[in-house]
Amino acid sequence: MSVMLTVNRKRYRLESDPATPLLYVLRNDLELNGPKFGCGIAQCGACTVLVDWQPVLSCVTPISEVSEREVITLEGLGTRQAPHPLQLAFIEEQAMQCGYCVNGVLLTAAALLRKDPDPSEAEIRRALSDTLCRCGAHGRMVRAVQRAAAIQRPSKVAKR
Repeated sequence: MSVMLTVNRKRYRLESDPATPLLYVLRNDLELNGPKFGCGIAQCGACTVLVDWQPVLSCVTPISEVSEREVITLEGLGTRQAPHPLQLAFIEEQAMQCGYCVNGVLLTAAALLRKDPDPSEAEIRRALSDTLCRCGAHGRMVRAVQRAAAIQRPSKVAKR
């Protein structure tokens, strides 16, 4: 069956079973490797993508649920030439180690900052709590999200 997907602002027509998990299509058909297969049961967050700017666990989301919606993967968040402020902040804060969870953390944080450009530390920690990280980089991740929020906020001087 033919399914239309919009991923990272590009339209794709795929011949696939509508029940196929989005993660499989992203990794196997579109060769987008940002989302990771972690647990396969929506428990770790490594497979997180944004669907209409909401975090979604792609390992348990059938492609039929996203056919008329915008899907953004880590590859669509920013580019080498124009990285997203979160990507810059994570590099500056050295906020990742093994990198397995970083896909879920970055996309979840991007959704948070889009909804609330000035979240508190507690709000950041709450938002990131569903993405498992075993490296112990949580403090640096929170600082990176705070740094990205500051980068994105309009300067108070510019408002004069």
